[in-house]
This record gives sequence, structure tokens and C-alpha cells, in this order.
Amino acid sequence: MNPFNSARRDLLRIGSIGMAGASLPALAFAAGKDKAISKASDPVFNVRQYGAAGDGKTVDTPAINRAIEAAAAAGGGTVVFPAGTYLCFSIRLKSCVHLYLDQGATILAADSPKPGEATGYNGGTYDAAEPKTAWDAYQDYGHNHWHNSLIWGEDIHDFSITGRGLIYGKGLSFGAGPAPASATTVRGFGPEPAMHRATAPPRPPHHFMQRGDYPMYQAEQAGVGNKAIALKNCHNVLLRDFSILKGGHFGLLLTGVDNLTIDNLTIDTDRDGMDIDCCQNVRVSNCTVNSPWDDGICPKSSFALGYARPTRNVTIANCFVTGCYQLGTVLDGTWKKFPEGAHAYGTGRIKCGTESNGGFINITVTGCVFEGCQGYALETVDGALLEDIAITNTTMRDLISPPLFLRLGARLRGPKETTKVGTLKRILVSNLECHNAPMRVTSILSGIPGYAIEDVKLSNIYIENVGGAAAEAARIQPPEKADGYPEPGMFGQMPSLGFFLRHVRNVEMSHVELAALAADPRPAFYLEDVERADFFAITAPRTAEGNFALHNVKDLRIGWSRAAADTTLASAETKTI
Repeated sequence: MNPFNSARRDLLRIGSIGMAGASLPALAFAAGKDKAISKASDPVFNVRQYGAAGDGKTVDTPAINRAIEAAAAAGGGTVVFPAGTYLCFSIRLKSCVHLYLDQGATILAADSPKPGEATGYNGGTYDAAEPKTAWDAYQDYGHNHWHNSLIWGEDIHDFSITGRGLIYGKGLSFGAGPAPASATTVRGFGPEPAMHRATAPPRPPHHFMQRGDYPMYQAEQAGVGNKAIALKNCHNVLLRDFSILKGGHFGLLLTGVDNLTIDNLTIDTDRDGMDIDCCQNVRVSNCTVNSPWDDGICPKSSFALGYARPTRNVTIANCFVTGCYQLGTVLDGTWKKFPEGAHAYGTGRIKCGTESNGGFINITVTGCVFEGCQGYALETVDGALLEDIAITNTTMRDLISPPLFLRLGARLRGPKETTKVGTLKRILVSNLECHNAPMRVTSILSGIPGYAIEDVKLSNIYIENVGGAAAEAARIQPPEKADGYPEPGMFGQMPSLGFFLRHVRNVEMSHVELAALAADPRPAFYLEDVERADFFAITAPRTAEGNFALHNVKDLRIGWSRAAADTTLASAETKTI
């Protein structure tokens, strides 16, 4: 019998969670009425019976870890958190143990030590981060460590965390450190907080921005926690129904986790919502992620395990990602947007990358909604294969970056002897609608010289751009930046209204409509070093000079389109159609 399945069945017999088959002692135990420590034969382990106070003042970590250890020693079971607030440092997960967070239960991250202090305000510390390794330089600090977290597990299997409770990372670091005096620009975007704004005051990078009135903790300091849940080298994992508020650097950092299900989570956080790194056979569904300062749902393939392992066989379905709501207001139901000019990235997107050593293979994204955030990003800049990706049925509104950003680059952060430029190919995007896309940076498909993005099909797409670019924008020649950090704003303003394609082979667009809220002189499409491009049933506002700016283009066909006359070209050095 699979103990993971057994634990799930046991849960249906406790307390108010479907208790028709439960014995009276088990029910009393789950409700916290039985004052005796549970026996090894009990399927349910109530943290209150192991000494947890749940009063929000007493540090309950020792009691909770005792309950988890007792469940593991019994061969598996359900560790129940009744309603209450459990102040904690590091909780250590075990195989075959199910954590159930009752409605009204909160696991509250205790205060990390401040710079120069030995313990947090609550008199303790988080588990020590793992020792440095030879491959630390290939990822930032957060990706290399798991133990310095509120909840963590390593080399375990068949476990779950479910229930309608809350994980509140109040005392976690979001990766902050001392801000350098010169920190004034936003990574990849220049000094403006939203790319559709013409001007805006400079602001510091997101690593150093204050999030409300929370204390600033330096992640690298001993004793500091910087992740809500971190898992390394695990399998058969279920995360369902709970919420995360202010998850630190990562709400979920999942590295080398296989057979993983994430369902119906609400994450309202100050950095990444969930990072799915070097994981295989993953299902993410029905999740809401508000992450104003970083990415929402982020498959990665870093070198954090000490070798290149692809993230593969992933489905992301029916999720909502956003970056425009103030921290905590999605969870409390007030849904308050940031005021104009507020210090928030508005990132909140679904992105493959930036860490990209192992690869992204066989990934489907479907039925997702974007609001007030960046668009899709598919990035491979550290040698990874990024192949066989299907994105369907997406709606987007009020983006601050383009709906699509596909980047094959040569940052090559990895072992020098093995890290070569990767591939980005076989990408299908269909049924995408976007309202109020930014003016400055339009959708980008960009490889680098000698390494082209290949085999891309885009169909049934409607994009409404803010428009209103100046006349000289059509003459911009974006830089290559082959080894640059991949972000949609890395090239500056784009010379096209809809799509910028550079170093691309075999691209097909059909039934694509572009619209502009304000008149825009730029062509709808800018193509440079593109070979075999088919455009069918394209609609776009007509411009005086044409809608297809061609630079070193071979094997082009345009047909049955309102954006330009039917055209077939074997090659064109420089031409506008």
C-alpha cells in the first residue's frame, strides 16, 4: 500500500473534514480535546498534543517537529494544525507525512536576526544554509540553499501539505541586502517603473526595495530564513489549497522534485511565487499568484544540483498571475492596486528562465490570465534546450512588458568546459488576447548571430498596443546584447508596433491582429536575419511606409492579409512592404 495514499485517506476521517469513519478517540484527538500524547498507532498527530501553543507568541517549532517525527516513526500519518497561529523557525518535513492546515491555522515565520544580531526577536534562528559548493557562482544565493527556510525537506518522498490555512513569511528575507548608493535603475528596463509611461523617476533594484513596513533581513546572514517552502531531490509531492503571504525570496523553491502536483494555492508575496527548478512530471493548476516584485510561476533549470537537469513534462493550467496589487490585498479580498508611481515591479508573469542550464522540454501552458504584469517569457541563455512548448488560451490586460518574449542568448553562466549556446525551437502559441500592451517594447523573438530561434507558430492572436510612438522610433536599430541578462526591456524601445523578429528560422503567423489605441508610425513587423517566414491573414493599422520592415530576410510569404499586399520574396536585403 502506498503510504502517501493511505495518509490522504486518513485525512478524510478526521475532525470536520469528512469524519464519518473516524473513531471517537481520533475525533477528540484531532479537535485537540485529548490531552495525552498520541500513540504510534494513531493516524493523526495533532501539534497541540506535542506542546504547540498556537498563540502567535510561543515558538512552536520544537513541538511541530516532534509531531512530524512521531508521524514518520509510525510509518506515516497526518500532522494536523488546528486553528491558531504557530510561530515558527525551520519546520523539517519527513517522508510519508501529510501536514494539514485547518481553516484558521497560520504558520507564522518568526523574525530573522537583523544584521549584527545572533538571533531573531523571537529568540531563535532558522536552520543553517548548506555549505558553499563549487557551483554556487552559477546561481544567486537563494537558489543554492534550502535548509534556511520556514518549511523544508530534502531527499524525502510521498508527502503533502494541504488545507485552507495560511503560511505567513513575516520574518523571512526577500533576498535583500545593503543597497548600494548607485542603485538607481530597474534591471532590464531602465529607470521607468512601467514601460508604457513616457517618463518616471528612477528607483532602486527590487532586491533593495522596502515592502511595506516589514524589517529588512540580509539573506546571506547566518540564521536568516528566506523561503516559505523549499524542497530538494524529492518525489511524489502534493501541495494543495493553502495560501502563502509574503513568502520571502521564494514562496515555493522546488528543486529536483518529481511527480509534483500544485493545486489551488493562493500566493501573495514579495518575490517569486513559485520556482519549479530541475523538476519533472509537474502539474500546476488553479493557482492565484500576486508577485509585484518578481515572477509568479517560474520554471527554471539551474545548476543548483551540481549538474544540468532539465525541467520537463510540465502542465500549467487555469492560473491567474498578476503584479499590480498591493502585498496582502489579494488574500484579504480588498484587491488594492498600487498607486501610480509606487515602487513595485509589476512582474508577476509566467517565465521559463532565467536560470537555464538543464533545459525546458515538453511544457504546456493553458487557460491562464495575466493582469497588470509582464507577459510570457521563454528564455535560454545558459546553454539549455528550450523545446516543445505549447501556450494556448491566454487573456492579458494592462501589461507592462510585451505579451511574448522569446530569447536565445549567450550569457553562459555555467561550467565553461560544457556550457555552450542552447536551442529554442518548436514553440506554439495560439488563442492569445491582450488589451493595453505597452508601447515601447513589443513582442520579441530574438536569437543571436549564428544561433537562431527555430520552428515557431503563432495563431489566433489579438494584441492591442497603447501606440503613440514618435516618428523616429521606426528607425531604431536595437543592440544585440548577446551575453546580456534576458529581459524584454534589454534592447530598449522597439522599432515595431507588434513583433520584432531577429535571428529566427521557420516562423509562421496566422490570424494575427494588431491594434493601436493611438496612431503609431512604426511598422507592425520588423524582421532581421529571418529565413522562411509565412504571414497569413494578418491585420494591422496601415502606415505610410508599410507594415513589414525587412532586413536580410529570405523566403518570405505574405497572403490574404489586411496589413500588406500578397507578397512572395526569395530574399530582401532592405525593404519595406
